[in-house]
Amino acid sequence: MSGKLLVVEGLDGCGKTTQVARLRASLEQAGVSLRQIKLPDYGDPSSTLVQMYLNGDFGREPGDVNAYAASAFYAVDRFASFTRHWKADYEAGKLILADRYTTSNVLYQMVKLPQAEWDSYLAWLRDFEYGKLGIPEPDLVLYLDVPVEVSQQLLLNRYEGDERKKDIHEGNIRYLRTCREAALYACEKLHFCRIDCSYAGELLEETEVARQIFSCVKKEMLSC
Repeated sequence: MSGKLLVVEGLDGCGKTTQVARLRASLEQAGVSLRQIKLPDYGDPSSTLVQMYLNGDFGREPGDVNAYAASAFYAVDRFASFTRHWKADYEAGKLILADRYTTSNVLYQMVKLPQAEWDSYLAWLRDFEYGKLGIPEPDLVLYLDVPVEVSQQLLLNRYEGDERKKDIHEGNIRYLRTCREAALYACEKLHFCRIDCSYAGELLEETEVARQIFSCVKKEMLSC
């Protein structure tokens, strides 16, 4: 018997951490047995290559590390997290609530390739992680959609106005705009549940975003 895997995705600064906490509370109130995970697992040595990449040790531009190499950095961390930390809970039937997963590679790495190669990258990623590495495939992916200009302001607030604290993804607005294009493509191609978190350039109230999220989860997962 296996559990279910629910993934919450979004570009940096979309309010994901807040909404994952709200979703967890709603699921537990509904009586769902779950385990929450957050990836990459920065507290584990398995994330070393990810941290080196984001810190710019392999180059200050995201494109200095090609899509497949960077994807492998993150995939190894997910494999380690699954096999060492939450495989038993998943196989026991629990719902795993993941703050980021394989789907983050779709947002941040696929854009390094020409759009004509996006579908072949998606096929490679699915085969590599869910096939060859053997980690679970998500049952539902929620994408929290926020325009880059709005999310950048949230990041500045998080870092108290210090731009130097941003990693090589967070600090590259042009790159993040293309990442959002990839995310919207994935919502259509891979059937992510897109949650619109803003209106007229302003974030919606946290409670409204949380309502949309739980409504999608109830429809797609809890009714099964």
